[in-house]
Order: sequence, then structure tokens, then C-alpha cells
Amino acid sequence: MNSVLATESSLFTQRSEKANLFLQVPKKIVRLSEINSKPVLLDFNGGAVSSDAGVLLLREVEQQLGIIAKLAATINDQRDARYVKHSVIDLMMQRVAQIACGYEDADDCDTLRTDPIFKLFAGRDPESGPNLGSQPTMSRFENSISRTYLYRLAQAFVDVFIDSYRDEPNVIVLDFDDTESEVNGDQQLSLFNGYFNEYCYMPLHVYEGLSGKLITTILKPGKRATGKQMLAIVKRLVKYLRHHWPNTLIIYRGDSHFAYPEVMEWIDQQDNVMYVTGLTANKILQEMAATLLERAVRLYEKTQRKVRLFHSVHYKAETWNKYRRVIIKAEVSTEGTNLRFIVTDMEHAKATVLYQQIYCARGTAELYIKDHKVYLKSNRTSCHRFAANQFRLFLHSAAYVLIHALKTNILRHTQWGNATIATIRLRLFKIGACVRELKTRIKVELPSSCPVQATLQRAFQIFAQLAPT
Repeated sequence: MNSVLATESSLFTQRSEKANLFLQVPKKIVRLSEINSKPVLLDFNGGAVSSDAGVLLLREVEQQLGIIAKLAATINDQRDARYVKHSVIDLMMQRVAQIACGYEDADDCDTLRTDPIFKLFAGRDPESGPNLGSQPTMSRFENSISRTYLYRLAQAFVDVFIDSYRDEPNVIVLDFDDTESEVNGDQQLSLFNGYFNEYCYMPLHVYEGLSGKLITTILKPGKRATGKQMLAIVKRLVKYLRHHWPNTLIIYRGDSHFAYPEVMEWIDQQDNVMYVTGLTANKILQEMAATLLERAVRLYEKTQRKVRLFHSVHYKAETWNKYRRVIIKAEVSTEGTNLRFIVTDMEHAKATVLYQQIYCARGTAELYIKDHKVYLKSNRTSCHRFAANQFRLFLHSAAYVLIHALKTNILRHTQWGNATIATIRLRLFKIGACVRELKTRIKVELPSSCPVQATLQRAFQIFAQLAPT
């Protein structure tokens, strides 16, 4: 027993001595394990060093698109200019860049306000330039945006979308989808949603289905929109697009809860506007599909392979003003039977093409939402005011537009052309760099062992060629 106590006492003494040695090291220095009998000390006094150098790619995209500048121009800064240190565009550049790099909270502004790369992104000198906005400054800014400005911001997003086309497109697909955004507090207009079993908002996302370009994002209370509300959104958007593109075929697309009678009736009255949406099954539709399903079952029993059959019928729901074309999909596999329905006004397209190539393609919109919501954390709607949360959603949307433009234009023929935003951020943005501000130039020095050196060089060379002479 005494020997055990002596051993424990010796160990305690050794640990105490090591603890005393550790306490002698300044607080900002961390002692790591020794290497080759040499002490390894770590501190945070490296100076003008950033871990997000790759976000300068997005600054070059912004120079081409100008989306942040256009959004900022819609906001009339009513602050007393004598006390303003951070302009509207400064704050928006800072916030969008930080969101793109994964810093979705305004709290992050406090620690990143001196970061040399984010200062460069906002057009400030990395060392001698004034610091960026703090968390209180950013929070006040987010809560200062009125509904009038929100409407102008939404229109600016559509303008940027229109400007992204050199010529009038032959066809565009408006993919509508919404998603839940859980709230954790007493946020204005947050509602309990029984389907998701939580208090939430229901942001509406609108993308161009052929390209993945974001058109707009609209924050809604935590319930699905009514037919009247959706019609107001569709009418305003389609009319605005039609004003710029008089000859473009516009297709309205969504899953079954976007099959609003009001929207379909309005589209029926428009020239060169069509719709294709999912349709919720009911007893009548199931009876109409019974023969097709029986045929699919017989084929499966004969071949023991998955069978998928399509058929076109005309059907009129009680809330519809006329008969409409409905496509039935009957599928039988090892997992059982599966009936699906879509409704459309495309009378001449084949049923198989309508379902598999036109309607099912809307599934890519869910990937766009995943990029927007999961990877850019656009569900961080933690402000109390509803308008402030809508403005936050727009800031995240601006980050999406910049990264999507980078991916589809600059990175299109690289291994990152089909990457998620999370992958692009991790591999291309999260790069350490030393930033040096000299008298006549600014140097951003990346690691010599940077694994994406070739990609970055090629991208910046493209931007150099695009820059105005």
C-alpha cells in the first residue's frame, strides 16, 4: 500500500511540475508535444493571416455580376453620414463573404472584422484599412430593413437573373418549392406546422430549373401558401419576366401542393406560359389508374423486373373549372406498387417524356435548396423581426448566386463543376494565406503546397481576361 501511495505521490509531483511549467508560458501561447526534444509553442499572433483566401474568387465574380452592389443600391441609407463608418455595401460585402465561408452568424463579425481577406473582399486595405463591422453594427443593419426595401431587393434578384442571359432564352422553367426553417424563440409570424411538428417558417425558393440559377427566395410564415397567395407571386414574377422576354416559353413546375387551381386557371389565359405539377392521389384517380396498375403487376410477375408504365387521361377535380390532362405512372418492383400522378396543359407531349424528362427533372431543385439551406445555413432565421429574417434570407441567397455563378461558369470544366457548395468551400475557399500590404501593392501569399494551385491560377487568369481594360 505504501509503495502504491509513493508512486501516486511521485506522479502527482511530476504533473504539478509540468503544470507549473505550463503556467509560466504566456496565456496566448499553447505548448504542444515536443518534436525531436524541441518544445512546440502555438500562439495566435501570426499577424495578417487568413484561413479563407479562396473567397477572393467570389470577389472577382462580384466584379462581373455586381449582385451585391445592385442589392445595396436598393437601400437608402438614412443614417447620419457624420457617424457612419460602414456603408451599406461595406456591410453587405462583409456579410455575404462570411456566409459563403460558413460563418452564418452575425456574432462571427466580431472575430472576423480584422481578417485581411474579408477586408480585401470589402475593398479595404488589409492592414491600414479600417476594420469591418462588428456584431452590434451588423445586427442593427439587419433590423433596419423595411418591407419597402425588401420588395426592391426581391426585384433586384430577378434583375440579376435576367441580366445573366446574353440573349432572350427560348424556354425557362420556374421551379417552385418550399422548405421548413425551424425557429428557436418567439420570432414574428413563426407558426406551428403539424407536418414538421415544430414552429417554423416556410421559405419559398424559386430557381430556373434548366440552369439552377436562383430567381428569388421569399420567407413565409410556417404554413403552405394559399392559392390566392401563390397566384399573386406567380403573376408578379411572370409578368415581370414577360416584360423583358416577350417570346420566351415559361413553364411553371412544382410538386403536388403547387397544383393550385387559381394558378392553373390564370396560366390557361396566358400566351406561351405552361404548367406541370404533381397531383395528389384520390379515390377517383386511383380507379382511373386501376387497369394500368393491373397490367404493370402482370408484367412484373412475368419478368420479375421493375415495371414502369405511363398513361394519359383527362380528369376534372371539383375545384377545377375544366378537364385537364393527367399523366399516370404505375410502377411495380420488389418494394411493391407505386402510383403517381401529374397534371399539365401540355397536350401534345408523350406521357413518358412529360413525366420522366420534364416533371422528374424538378428533383434537382431539391439539390439547389440543399446547397442554399444546409451548406449556406440559410435556415438561421434567428432575428425576432420577420423583415430582418427575410433580409437574412436574401443575404444567403446572394452568396448562393455568387457561388453558383463561379461553379457553372469558371469551374465548369474542372472537377468542381458539379461539386456541392460545401465541397467548393472546403477545397477552394478554406485556404490559409499571408496578406502583406506594401507601399505600392498588396500581396496574398498562398502555401507553396496548395493542392488546388492549378485551379486557382486558371480561375484568376479567366477573371483577368474578363476585367475591363
